[in-house]
Amino acid sequence: MKFPEILFENEAFIVINKPAGLLSVPDRMQTAVSLKDLLIARYQHIFTVHRLDRETSGVIVFAKKAETHRYLSGIFERREVEKIYLGIILGSMINPSGLIEEPVAEHPAKNGTMMVHRKGKPAITGYEVLEDFGRYSLVKFNLLTGRTHQIRVHMKWAGHPIACDELYGDAKPVFVSSLKKKYNLSKSAEEEMPILGRLGLHAAKLSFTDESGTAFSFEAPMPKDLRALLSQLRKNS
Repeated sequence: MKFPEILFENEAFIVINKPAGLLSVPDRMQTAVSLKDLLIARYQHIFTVHRLDRETSGVIVFAKKAETHRYLSGIFERREVEKIYLGIILGSMINPSGLIEEPVAEHPAKNGTMMVHRKGKPAITGYEVLEDFGRYSLVKFNLLTGRTHQIRVHMKWAGHPIACDELYGDAKPVFVSSLKKKYNLSKSAEEEMPILGRLGLHAAKLSFTDESGTAFSFEAPMPKDLRALLSQLRKNS
């Protein structure tokens, strides 16, 4: 497996641009190689600070030292980290920007799934619609808390799930033929391939201050599949 793009590293931590489809850390059943497995193979000692969902691409940081792990875990817990995501949602938001403040809890009947529930943990997601295409919208999210699946759960609650979300949306892939009025399948192709077939969510930016007081900000460019979908939406909306 090709090693993912390193955005930055020093003696204390490493920042990776995680591709969609790669686990951040090993799952319980060890079903596939994870990013942490790749890092351990290269660096031996690696500590998990936070996670991205398997199908979410973008910026993720791992600690190389136990003391750095304690520090980074602390600032994540205290919300002293800026976490910006870009997502393609279904439909148009009523308000172009705002805060979603709805507590999130584990679903009692569906393992590995979360839900908005009054007895859940506090969860706050800021959002701003960057482009509205009608059937889809590009939204910037500011994750002010770090609950499991928080953006996905909040967008389902809002009635506008993330595109291609298997857990909280309709899971339907996006095809060019559904966006383009006059679409002809290539003669060499037996069937049309989706332009987006995975969760339309990308961790675009991560900013924090390290133990010495140095400010860092890391950005991961939007991956090819999301850029391609946005290009088609801009042409055909």
